[in-house]
Amino acid sequence: MTKGEQTRREIVEKAAPLFNQKGYEGTSLSDLMEATGLKKGGIYRHFSGKEALATEAFDYAWGKATSGRLDGVDAVENHVDRLKKTIANFVEMRAGLVAGGCPLMNTAVESDDGNAVLRARARKALRSWTERLAKITAQGIEKNEIDVRVDPKKLSRLIIGSLEGALLISRLDMDQGPLRDIRQHLDDYLDRNVRARNPALPHAQERRSGRARSGTKTEARS
Repeated sequence: MTKGEQTRREIVEKAAPLFNQKGYEGTSLSDLMEATGLKKGGIYRHFSGKEALATEAFDYAWGKATSGRLDGVDAVENHVDRLKKTIANFVEMRAGLVAGGCPLMNTAVESDDGNAVLRARARKALRSWTERLAKITAQGIEKNEIDVRVDPKKLSRLIIGSLEGALLISRLDMDQGPLRDIRQHLDDYLDRNVRARNPALPHAQERRSGRARSGTKTEARS
């Protein structure tokens, strides 16, 4: 990494908490100068403007949030429990990953009627998170750990919507209770409605057994 690349990275790392806490509009040039220790020219020598810096800062913040939420997930064997692990990480690590809280929520709310570039970045982040959870779910279905009737995308949206909604309430009320409650609710939901009832029995064999039982019942009635 060249000196210029190192400086650029340091600017992004120091700017990310500012944008995440104050928002794009609320972060001033003087804020950025104070955080980075650089003058205006020293900052914008590496970026075409404030928007370009904010975009990279969001990517950096989202990368940290994502790595934290996925920490230890792949080490969990069962895919239902992998989903539970991501939920636990979201609830337990949310305060320590990025100053200011969830960068997706913060950016999505601010850019709703504002910066189109940041809104597109937030939508991309949401898609990546949805796809990651959907992939875990699909793998669980393939391994007969998750009920074959579960729609991976719908389940992903349910989990994300529940967590982000609980986070919003938690921040407004300054109370961790909603996050703990939604974690328990989602854990219970995954066990009751998502986990396969007989994970040792392949779906194809289960369907064949079901047809055989159905045929037996038909013969008995005749």
